[in-house]
Formats: sequence, C-alpha cells, structure tokens
Amino acid sequence: MEGALAQNWLTIPEIVRAAREQLPKHLWDYSCGGAETETTLRRNRSAFDYLALRPRILTGVGTRDTSTTFLGFPLALPVMLAPIGGIERFNPIGAIGPAHVAERCGSISFVSTVAAPAMEEVRASTNGPIVFQIYVEGDRAWFGDFVRRIEQAGFSAICLTVDNAVYGRRERDLHNRYVGRSTGARPNLSGVYAGSASADLNRAALNWEDLEWLRGYTKLPLILKGVACAEDATHAVDLGVDCVYISNHGGRQLDHAQAGIEILPEIVQAVGDRVPVLVDGGFMRGTDVVKGLALGATAVLIGKLETWGLSAGGEAGLERVVELLTTELRVTMGNIGADSLADIGPSTICPSVPPPPDVWPVGSAQLTPYL
Repeated sequence: MEGALAQNWLTIPEIVRAAREQLPKHLWDYSCGGAETETTLRRNRSAFDYLALRPRILTGVGTRDTSTTFLGFPLALPVMLAPIGGIERFNPIGAIGPAHVAERCGSISFVSTVAAPAMEEVRASTNGPIVFQIYVEGDRAWFGDFVRRIEQAGFSAICLTVDNAVYGRRERDLHNRYVGRSTGARPNLSGVYAGSASADLNRAALNWEDLEWLRGYTKLPLILKGVACAEDATHAVDLGVDCVYISNHGGRQLDHAQAGIEILPEIVQAVGDRVPVLVDGGFMRGTDVVKGLALGATAVLIGKLETWGLSAGGEAGLERVVELLTTELRVTMGNIGADSLADIGPSTICPSVPPPPDVWPVGSAQLTPYL
C-alpha cells in the first residue's frame, strides 16, 4: 500500500505536505525547526536563490550520467542520507529504512548515534556501504570502546560530529515542551545517558587532540561533520581526516550562522583535491544539488527531506523522494548542457538576485513551510 501511494506523488512538495498531515505538531516542529530566531534555518534555503544557473546549449545530453564515487564507493547519484537522531519517531522502522533505501537507490546512509535500532541490527540489514555518525557522550575510554564496537559491526566509515559542543536552543521544541533528546530508545548508548550532564561535559570538552587520537585509533575512513570555515577544514585534513563535511546541523545549533552552501567555496578552495567535501543544509531540489556540485561538493546530504519521506510513506516514501530528486537532477542537467557530473563546475552558476516573496511560485512556498 505504501509503495502504491508513494508512486502517486509526482512532486516533492506533495510529499512534504503529506508528512505534515501525518505528524503531530511537536514532531513536525522537531523535524523542521531551528535554533532561536531560525535565521540560520532560513539562510539554508534562501542562499540557493542568490545563485542562478548558466545553461550551455547544443552539448549533447542524451545520457546524463548522475553517477560518482565517494571514498571509493560508487554512488548512483550525488545525494546521500544524513544521520538523523531519533529517526524512529518518524517511522517505526527507524534507521533501517534509510539503509534499505540507500542500498536500493545506489546511495549511502549515515546512522546516528542516537537512532534506533542498535547499530549492529542496522548494519546487518544492508549489504551496501553505510556510515556511522558519532556523538561523543563519554570519556576517552568510552570513546575507544564505542569505536571498536562500530568497527566490529562492520561499518564502512566513521563520521564524527563536532558542531554540537553545546546543545542549541530550539525554541519550537521549548514552546511545545518537547524534550526530544531525552525521549526514545538509545540502544547504541548502553550505560551512557544522552543529554546527561556528564555527556554534555564530555562533548563540550572535545578538542583537536581528540580528533588526532581518533585518527590514530581507527583505520576506518574518518569524516568530520560540522566544519564551517576554511581554517578548521585545513587543520582537519592536516590531521588525516578523509572527508570534510560542511554542516550547520540543519540550522538547529547556532543561530545567525552561514548557510552550508555559502561556506562551501572557501572550504573547497582551502582543501583543494586533498579530500572529498560533503555539504548539507536545505538541499531539497535537483537544482539545489547542481548548485552544490558547481561549487565543488562531491555530494550533498538530505536530512529534513529524509524525515518527511519516511513520515509520509515509510521506506516507499523516502525512496520516492530519492527518485524525484534524481528526476529533477537529470532534467536540470539536460537543460544546462551537462551530460555527466564532470560537466558541472563553477561556470554552471553565477550570482543573481532572488525574486521577492510575493512572486514565489506556490510549489516553492509549500516546500518550505517552516519559513
């Protein structure tokens, strides 16, 4: 039934609307809210409107190959599924759902420390590459044991999140009296309570020495998530990080930060071709993906769309999100004269002036209901 329903959705805004109808208010707000005034959240979307596409004609675009690679793993398209804490609240299948969808669609799913079911069950559910994202909740001894558990489970890479030294003030959650971080199952954190005072202290104390220790402790590819400036990106690569992941936590941590796509050019320039660069933050359409690639990203990740696809239609709903993004990407590539992702580069885009809100199309307004 879910599959048949999902195929009836012909646009991404339809899926967003269906998710909003399905979710109780506190979970809808949890999925789409941001920190304090939500300025960072709004910038994540509005920044795309300041970039226009520069189409080339008569280039021959009969193939439009969307494939690429990331850390040696093949991707059918340059879109991956971001780690979502408490993803089981949006569908009981939890982190297994995105793992299944990623395998079927030729992508990669990132599994959050604070997601259910347990990491071993999620890893066993897919034969495809899969990344485990770490929130540091304990001391160095805990950290070491946790990394060994990730290795033994068979994950393809580790993603260390470092943009949450202090938990952001998410005012929609506060208004709803919803304490999301202290609810739900935490099967990956036996013996450690996520959100406790000790866990908060350990996370706040995290520093470059810890990153250097982690790089020497594991042979798994290491992704650093939450990088927001060139200086930190360069230092991370110098310490042996295998991938820089630009993220502002979906606008949920620091208010008045830059949008992910705004930060992208300076970091790409700083690290060059030393490591791949990932970015998230408001990516919701195929044109958004093209703009990210044009600015130098290896791939982009979706988070809010991931929760909304699962909420609207379970695995089938999320798979439909990926299908529609692929369709939009292929249409955009055809109309800008790009037959492969290699044809997308800095000359694909240019600065522009966004239209005023009163002339935005209805579909755009429906897609960003949190604005």
